[in-house]
Amino acid sequence: MSKSWVVVADSSRARLFTTDKPAGPLNELEDLTYPEARLHEGDLITDRSGRERERNTGFSPHTMGREEEHKQEAANRFAHLLCEKLESGRTSGEFEKLYIVAAPAFLGLLRKCYSEPLSKTVAAEIDKDLTTLDPKTIRERLPDFL
Repeated sequence: MSKSWVVVADSSRARLFTTDKPAGPLNELEDLTYPEARLHEGDLITDRSGRERERNTGFSPHTMGREEEHKQEAANRFAHLLCEKLESGRTSGEFEKLYIVAAPAFLGLLRKCYSEPLSKTVAAEIDKDLTTLDPKTIRERLPDFL
């Protein structure tokens, strides 16, 4: 049987699991976190010159746009780091098939950074955020054909 990796991820956390047979249990290989994706704008940047309070609303309307922009940049960086990790596993022969379970927006970011050889190992993608669940519950929510 071929060895498979199951990646369960969102913009700030990725859990890598192995499984050796269809419907087999998931064994956690690694838990990667990227806390920058959870931080607020003030925590991500030190230049506060553009952030001014307005009299009636509290913050400039541009503040929310910048915060989202910084979170998006952090998510992009994490997606690239995760793809590098997966590429390393692929080139060293640690898996033959790859299953990606990710929050929908993060799944889109991952797709953009797959190398062509890595994308050929992706057997299935599932757009769900299961990062906080235990391995047994994650396995129950996945198809039996892994």
